[in-house]
Amino acid sequence: MNIKRVLIQAALLILVFFLVYQVYQSIMEPVRFKNVIQDREDVIKVRMGEIKTLQVEYKKINNRYSGCFDTLIQFYNEGEMPMVMKHGTAPDSLTEEQALELGLITRDTTYIVIKDTLFTDIPNFDINKISHIPFTQNKKFEIEAGTVVRANFQIPVFQVRCMMTDYLWNIKQQDLLENEIRTMIEDEDFPGLFLGSMDEPSTDGNW
Repeated sequence: MNIKRVLIQAALLILVFFLVYQVYQSIMEPVRFKNVIQDREDVIKVRMGEIKTLQVEYKKINNRYSGCFDTLIQFYNEGEMPMVMKHGTAPDSLTEEQALELGLITRDTTYIVIKDTLFTDIPNFDINKISHIPFTQNKKFEIEAGTVVRANFQIPVFQVRCMMTDYLWNIKQQDLLENEIRTMIEDEDFPGLFLGSMDEPSTDGNW
């Protein structure tokens, strides 16, 4: 009887531990899911920020944004940007423009290679990967560019976007992902990340 009682108690103890573990897992699984989303989206936001930087510099030269990654990559590899160099010093009693008229200072415009200026602080930066969505099998961001009319002026705009189903394609919690996307669609939220807008002159992201 004692052995039987011990076996029953041991079985009950194992069952209790199993149930506690199952409850813990059910609580932690959504937390892990959210953490994976956050970690991946943080990396993607950095990549999209690099695209934004490149678009801004492209617009300074071309007065428009580009809707083609090949064009942006070529711009980075072959393009140049102007840099104004000032020589001389303006006295405190004069504005810079007055000193320029008097010949006390001069300005020269020189051109610098874009790839020697942008992203130099990023180790092993590869411009050819800028169109690729991190955590995917080389799937590319969607990119558009155009104009919107504001106060009778054509304002350049662009947008870059990617779907959650792209960068979470291999996540284990596919049921949680489906629920997340369904909820976002019901709330009329974009189920992914985007930067910029084709409807408003904005370069902000949806985060």
